[in-house]
Parts: sequence; structure tokens; C-alpha cells
Amino acid sequence: MKFDVTTLDAGKAGSIELDDAVFGITEIRGDILQRMVKYQLAKRRAGTQSAKTRSEVNRSKSKMYKQKGTGRARHASANAPIFRGGGMAHAVKPRDHAHSLNKKVRVMALRHALSSKVVSKSLIVLDDAVLSQARTAALRAQLEKLGVTNALIVAGAEVDRNFALAARNLPNIDVLPTQGLNVYDVLRRRTLVLTRAAVEGIAGRFVQAKEAA
Repeated sequence: MKFDVTTLDAGKAGSIELDDAVFGITEIRGDILQRMVKYQLAKRRAGTQSAKTRSEVNRSKSKMYKQKGTGRARHASANAPIFRGGGMAHAVKPRDHAHSLNKKVRVMALRHALSSKVVSKSLIVLDDAVLSQARTAALRAQLEKLGVTNALIVAGAEVDRNFALAARNLPNIDVLPTQGLNVYDVLRRRTLVLTRAAVEGIAGRFVQAKEAA
């Protein structure tokens, strides 16, 4: 499909051909996107949570009081889970929360995420994302001309340093190189902004995935 290309100043810069297999899917699979988002978020979890069991708490291990003659229940040491300051029953320990997801499903999820932005008319293709000066105010004004307030900007193989510095203080604006493109970041922002170089890089990425399959 043909898609209009704009400049940072909201001017026209011709058009570009988008691959229908990547950007032209009309029936978006929400279940695939949900599985991919869960996969990414699970991999991000540190898994460092930890609680002490009764053998790890710093309390006396001796018997609380004698077995008989007190009229009270029989108890051993005070580090049992039923007592304040005791260990936790079934305590959580550090673990890896990541789970596997078939590579074909991951590739499919990225296709559907990119196509969802075309279906919702939330895709903008820029000629390039390069600034002569790292000025946040100037970049904010340019993005407002484009109607962009909440977006993921994929700048190409490398992110222009001035552009990255200007964008880092803008709320709800993320900037990534093509290699960092992922389903979660695409879906969490309202608008997806791609440069010409990013579109070419995405096409090459899917070609490599197809050859590896």
C-alpha cells in the first residue's frame, strides 16, 4: 500500500510503499497481542522477591514454655508462622518469571501490532528524525503540528543524538532505533511514528525472520 510521508514541520515529502503483509492486516488478533504483551512483561520482571521461612527468621529456636501444666496450647519455638515475628508459610523466593513463546507467534504479534496502527489511523511516516539543535521546545512545537502528543518514534538504525536529547524531556514520547521495536511499546503509545529508514529496516527485519523460519 502507498502511504504519505511528512516532514517534521508537517510538510509533504512524497509517499512510501508499505508491505501489506506487515502493515495491511485488517483482522487484528487481540489474543496474539495479549500473549505477546504478557510474554514481554514476564521477561521484564526481576523476580527478586523473597520472604523468610521459619528456619531463617532471627528468633530463638527453643521451646516457648513447658509442654504441660500451663493450660495453654502446646507450642514449640516462636518462629512458627502463627506467631508475630515468625517465619512465613510458603514464603516466596527469587525465581525467573519468563516463559516461552513460539517465534512464529512473536513475529505474527509484531505484524498485527503494526497493522493495528494503520487500522486505527495512528501511523505517521516521517522523512527523517534529525535535528540541527537539541531543543525540546522546538521539537514539542513540531510534534504539535503533526498532532502528536503520545507516541513511539522509531528513528531508524540509529537515533540522531540531538533528536534523542530533545525528546527525552517530553512526557509520553518514546524514541527507539529500529532494532528496539517491540509489541509492548507500540501498543502502549497512541501514535506510531516511523521514519523512511525505519520502514526499510522493519521490512528487512521481517525478511530475515522469514529466511530463518
